[in-house]
Amino acid sequence: MMQQLVLDMGLPTGPSLDNFCAGPNAAALAHLKLWLGDGANSLRSPVPIYLWGGSGCGKTHLLKSLCAALQEQGAQVGWLDANTHSPAEFDERWAAVLMDDVHAFNAGQQQAAFNWFVNAQTRPIAVIAAGSLPPADLKLRDDLRSRLGWGHVFALQTLSDTERRAVLRQAAEARGILLSDEVVDFMLTRFSRDLGSLMELLNLMDGYALQTQRAITIPLIKTMMDNS
Repeated sequence: MMQQLVLDMGLPTGPSLDNFCAGPNAAALAHLKLWLGDGANSLRSPVPIYLWGGSGCGKTHLLKSLCAALQEQGAQVGWLDANTHSPAEFDERWAAVLMDDVHAFNAGQQQAAFNWFVNAQTRPIAVIAAGSLPPADLKLRDDLRSRLGWGHVFALQTLSDTERRAVLRQAAEARGILLSDEVVDFMLTRFSRDLGSLMELLNLMDGYALQTQRAITIPLIKTMMDNS
């Protein structure tokens, strides 16, 4: 099964700001890197940050990258997304509050998000959130929606096909792999165009090619899928 292939060949590297393929979203990435700083010497602004855009533009990647980086620095983080069914109480030890998929928050999650926001602003602690719509268009309670739009707002865009191709080739070259135009075309037309999924596919292809001692070609990819 594909899941077994992933386990056998090693999971892809987790999301980080360094492996985020910025493309048209360079300004948002630069702002987040500046905000994050280097740990002990960081002067993180408490001004909220809101990221919005359609599926596959990198919102969750960026939030998870910040979460991982803060935890690596020894900080505690509050995390809330649409799958959090029992939100925790606000903890004043948190270095930041991260909220993902706010457009999908139910009434209970909206109440928790508002509570976290109010408590964070009195500390002050930054709230960094993401959703599929600009703040004004979110179908949320007014007091939460207005707070999400109060600070820095970045509209994220998905990568173009040209940018996806460039990112795939760059990632392949870093592994010592040469991807032909035909293989790149096959990847973009037969699989999910989401960049994270494409990177996972590249990871699987690399592992399978090493395992079978074959070059990465369309027949190899088809064989890999047939054996998954």
